[in-house]
Amino acid sequence: MASKARSTSRPKPRQKPARTRRAAASRAPSSGDGRQVPATFLLRDLGDRQGDWVDREGDLALGGVSWRGKTPALGQRVEDRFRLPRVPRELRAEGEILRAAKRSGGIDFHVRFTELDNASELCIARYLDEFDKGG
Repeated sequence: MASKARSTSRPKPRQKPARTRRAAASRAPSSGDGRQVPATFLLRDLGDRQGDWVDREGDLALGGVSWRGKTPALGQRVEDRFRLPRVPRELRAEGEILRAAKRSGGIDFHVRFTELDNASELCIARYLDEFDKGG
């Protein structure tokens, strides 16, 4: 009886299906490439029952925002509104506070976007590219 030759090669690994990327949910505020631009935005602490919008100046990145504040947040989630040059509509996002570090002169907040529609994410990416090119 003839013996069957056994294959010693390993089976090919299964290909993972392409993932649909959720709007910046897995990126830190610096977007991974360190690109941040100065920005002005409105923030609302979702842990605050009154929910007043507060003007903030800080940095915008593809994955989130950062700013320096004076008082601690009441919750871990914020809502963010801002406008970008040459974008006819206001952009909105929700995010979670990743870090709030006390520094001299205030508290540095770093927020990662958790809800941001694809069109808004594309607007931010284009703006970062234009800003890098001096436009």
